[in-house]
Amino acid sequence: MRVAMIGTGYVGLVSGACFADFGHVVTCIDKDASKIDALNAGEIPIFEPGLQQLVAENVKEKRLFFTTDPKDAIREADAVFIAVGTPTRRGDGHADLSYVYAASEEIAGLIEGFTVIVTKSTVPVGTGDEVDAIMRKTKPGADFSVVSNPEFLREGAAIRDFKRPDRVVVGTEDERAEKVMRELYRPLFLNETPIIVTRRRTSELIKYAANGFLAVKITFINEIADLCESVGANVQEVSRGIGLDNRIGSKFLHAGPGYGGSCFPKDTLALSRIGHDAGSELKIIDAVIEVNAARKKKMADKVITHMNGDVAGKTIALLGLAFKPNTDDMREAPSIEIIAKLQAAGAKIRAYDPAAMTEASHLMNDVLFCDGPYHAIENADAVVIVTEWDQFRALDLDRVKSTLKAPNVIDLRNIYQSDDMLERGFSYTSIGRAY
Repeated sequence: MRVAMIGTGYVGLVSGACFADFGHVVTCIDKDASKIDALNAGEIPIFEPGLQQLVAENVKEKRLFFTTDPKDAIREADAVFIAVGTPTRRGDGHADLSYVYAASEEIAGLIEGFTVIVTKSTVPVGTGDEVDAIMRKTKPGADFSVVSNPEFLREGAAIRDFKRPDRVVVGTEDERAEKVMRELYRPLFLNETPIIVTRRRTSELIKYAANGFLAVKITFINEIADLCESVGANVQEVSRGIGLDNRIGSKFLHAGPGYGGSCFPKDTLALSRIGHDAGSELKIIDAVIEVNAARKKKMADKVITHMNGDVAGKTIALLGLAFKPNTDDMREAPSIEIIAKLQAAGAKIRAYDPAAMTEASHLMNDVLFCDGPYHAIENADAVVIVTEWDQFRALDLDRVKSTLKAPNVIDLRNIYQSDDMLERGFSYTSIGRAY
């Protein structure tokens, strides 16, 4: 099949490359000429394991193309995916749908014959109706169907998530559109991937409900971690004890410095606004948003407390800046708030991240970005582990201890065992583990 993908951001680029790898002919379209030039030169604008090779292979096989000119690609397409950004609108938490609506107008003027228009961007309930209305107003009599097909990609594991998903959700009541969508995803039939076909509004809400629930799980276990510290319990054992219950499950029960990234912060805010606008307040989601925002600042307090309440003039080494490993995404990363508060308290910051330092340099001032973990730790008064990159999981602890000015380790991801760290002579603090 022939696919046009509007937008070459994270979702558009990964989805386009994976559809091409399924054997479809995909043209990714973006108005940013410099981005398209870079993609045509083999440069990938995001850090995602395996993506560069996947793009290169499908470009070579002439299944994947990049252009700023949408005319031919949209005219020839069986399906046109809208995968543009829907950032939080400043001031009110609503999703900004201006890019989606602009794409809808442009698509309407170019389609020929029956075409499936697919909203891949995360959009509020009812957006598909608006897209439909915009397109019919722009080109009366056009033959098309608007479908919702939310993405569930995890940064750092996006290719695997696309090719071996837990489910594919399709929102349509049009049999012709359903047939096209099933054909697009036909390579997944061998994996017996469930394809859930719902009404469009239900599909749109599924994405927000999923991310909202996961954000609740993360925030819940973080609050339980605080309780563990107060009552002398161990949050990792609590997580295991409840996670083995099939009704709960073990995923997203790892205590840490709070969630960040491109999805959870934006989508929980948007879900809260959807509920408010519909007259159905989502008080649990509202509490999650408030608690998570406070937690990031609280992690800086944890560092300061470990340093006997005073970090003025002290050098603090941070390992990990991205909101999670295997990505360079700094959006809403806990490290931003942690560093800002430590600097406000007078600390000097040295930092290292395997992928995110370029992005971080645009967001942080007066931070010394280092060549590696040991460079960051050198002569520091403390080291704070913020992101659980694999290379931080097996540091040479003897070298760490000898390199630090004082053996202070604040482990915000519970990578190391408390007993082992204390036996090695470290002054060690972790999350939710009183023993």
